[in-house]
Amino acid sequence: MRILLIEDHERLAGFVRKGLKAAQFDVDLAAKGSEALENFECVRYDAAILDLGLPDMDGLQLLKELRAKDTAIPVLILTSRVQLADKIKGLNSGADDYLTKPFAMEELIARLHALLRRPCAVLGQTLKVGNIELDVVAREARLDGYDQPLHLSRRELSVLEQLMRRGGKVAPKHLMEQSLYGAGEDLSSNSVEVLVHRVRKKLADTGANATIHTIRGIGYLMTADEE
Repeated sequence: MRILLIEDHERLAGFVRKGLKAAQFDVDLAAKGSEALENFECVRYDAAILDLGLPDMDGLQLLKELRAKDTAIPVLILTSRVQLADKIKGLNSGADDYLTKPFAMEELIARLHALLRRPCAVLGQTLKVGNIELDVVAREARLDGYDQPLHLSRRELSVLEQLMRRGGKVAPKHLMEQSLYGAGEDLSSNSVEVLVHRVRKKLADTGANATIHTIRGIGYLMTADEE
């Protein structure tokens, strides 16, 4: 399970990340709301842990922006705001759970597991670029009018999903690396380039009318070809 931890307190973030990794979670960190929104656009997370006191925006504003995009990812607020009014405001803003600091790591992990047991609200979600359709739940990509899915590996599907989720925006290479490879995994300097090349070739070979562009020094962009 992949978790995005949105917390600007470096020491606390390190403590939480260590505890979650011990519980077999993969954890990405974001110290600002803007960083978190960028991650959400490119990486598919199973849940998020959100601090409300972020340096560039209030956590509730980030949550509202996330929900405005119809993103149903479970979000657990982890905050020092302990008043009942704050808790009600957080839950009414779209949070799925609310835990105050200080907290026990065992309780945080138990609450995460409880959130992840809930039925996903995005079942059946389909992404589409050109004549390519990707069912993000069934993990299958196919061309319009064809019953057989494209033959893509797990990581190739992840590459395709990240590019399609960006909606015509550039997918930064460093975020793609974070999503594709867990912490501690060895990867060469061109691992993402190799995967993108494979996906690009397979799409071209099957008649897809979408193109993956390399934006040198930044990342990759997928667009539908003009008729």
